[in-house]
Amino acid sequence: MPSASVPAPTSPPAPAAPRPSGRRAHARGRAARTGAPEGRGFLAKAAAVTAGLTALGALLGLVRDQILAGYFGAGAETDAFLVAWTVPEFASTLLIEDALALILVPAFSRALARRSGGPGEDPVRALVRGTLPRLTLAVGAVAAALVAAAPLIVRVLAPGLPDPGLAIDCTRLTGTCVLTFALVGYCSAALRAHGSFLPPASIYVAYNIGIIGTILLLREPWGVRSAAAGVAVGGILMVLVQAPSLVRELRARPVPVREPEAPASTSVEGRILVLGLIAPVVAFSLSRQSQTLIERFLASPLPAGAISHLNYAQKVAQMPMILSLMLCTVSFPVVARALAAGDAEAARRRVERDLLLAAVVVLVGASTVISAAPRIVELLFERGEFTRNDTVATAAVMRVYALGLLGQTMVGALVRCYFSAARPLWYPAAAMAAGLVVTAVAGIPGAHYWGSVGIAAANALGITLTAVLLLRGAHRQAVPVHVGRLGEGLLRLATAGAWATCAGWLCSLAIGPAALAVAVAGLVVAGVFVLFLACAPRAPEIPPLTRSVFRRTSHARRHRAEPSAAEASPVDEASPVGGDVPLDRGPR
Repeated sequence: MPSASVPAPTSPPAPAAPRPSGRRAHARGRAARTGAPEGRGFLAKAAAVTAGLTALGALLGLVRDQILAGYFGAGAETDAFLVAWTVPEFASTLLIEDALALILVPAFSRALARRSGGPGEDPVRALVRGTLPRLTLAVGAVAAALVAAAPLIVRVLAPGLPDPGLAIDCTRLTGTCVLTFALVGYCSAALRAHGSFLPPASIYVAYNIGIIGTILLLREPWGVRSAAAGVAVGGILMVLVQAPSLVRELRARPVPVREPEAPASTSVEGRILVLGLIAPVVAFSLSRQSQTLIERFLASPLPAGAISHLNYAQKVAQMPMILSLMLCTVSFPVVARALAAGDAEAARRRVERDLLLAAVVVLVGASTVISAAPRIVELLFERGEFTRNDTVATAAVMRVYALGLLGQTMVGALVRCYFSAARPLWYPAAAMAAGLVVTAVAGIPGAHYWGSVGIAAANALGITLTAVLLLRGAHRQAVPVHVGRLGEGLLRLATAGAWATCAGWLCSLAIGPAALAVAVAGLVVAGVFVLFLACAPRAPEIPPLTRSVFRRTSHARRHRAEPSAAEASPVDEASPVGGDVPLDRGPR
């Protein structure tokens, strides 16, 4: 342990660090003096930028899928690519969205808290030197192993593929993303800890631009392999959009920050504690992502195109879920601060309000998808190699998938109640595993008798069971939601969605042009939904969207000069689980 040195009395005082300039530097200076975050205005802007770029990334993902459908249709080629697509789906979940971020965000936060601005070594740069080379070597070895084991991976994931050679080639190309995604997750965690949100929010925009551009350039000589090469190119672009900002942050002169009251623990027990906190999150994420593995495994022996129909239907049907979970992601830091301040009642009210609002958004979207599914698929995909038969098959799967959207949304929202606690919680992983078992058991006869539609029905059944289990157990967690009242409200909202679906379905059948039919069906669904809530007795009270997003909890409505207990508290070892990482699937 290095001993503390005392400067000689005759030594001149160290020159003061230059005062930072600019709005962002001023906010950082205020955060350094008070221990608070960079201001609620900054948080609102960061949330708005993140939501906007996430929506743009999702839109580009839809364009990417349209290009895939137009050039390659829904047959054996796209089935082979989608099997290889499983690798980046898993890698993004572990290396960008959940596990790696949960390790690195608190690590960088503690390093920033130890900065003194003095002549000594910068803890942040020391952390980078100690972790980045090791991470690169370890994950690079894993990526090389995946590339070498591509034949085995394809055989395990999809044993019934008619052309495994094409899937093996695509898997070798997509396997490289394991290294780039690890670097992306590292940069994202470091930048968010520094208060820089724009580059991490733009990664999926760069990713989809890389895939789209590579397909357009290499489609003729490489066929569907160009899409797999686009995954590799997109991973590189995701690193490049963040690396310059991280380098600037690391080269910048450290802003003096107050020393933490107690040094961060580096003991083996501390590391075991952190691993214990992260393990339930990793288990939950892997279980949730394994739904896709089960679907593609069950669909591989079906006629060519089954995996493609499942993929296109899922990507479009999940758009309402992505929008609804944005609302919960934006408001979740408020819930986390309320819990840290001991205001569980304010957190409960906020969670219940956000759950009902998210249910409204996803049910309106799901009703529109069910009522106008063939017209939506016709409008988005029916061109080039994507035929009318593909439209009919995809629309049938999409309607069944939409039945599980409420469950998907509730799982993504309710799991925040469990992972806001500073202790390992295995219940969400167990609930997700139970739903996964139901998906697999129901999917075997479903695939045999009804093909892709049966697989989609098994998916909806499994995720709905997981949502029910999470809802039943939520009252025992850090956010004690009123399960009975919330369940009754969700049931009444689902009833409104059923009436709205019937009305939208009739309108979509009566209108000729696809674009007009989708627009009218959406308007009718929204109108009937609102009318039902306005007229039905004991309908749940749904707050306006703007009030739900911007309304502060009671512990936050204080004088701006007085930080809350959560804001003033130093970074501790229990901070990994909670508010920094959204647990829902992003636009991939």
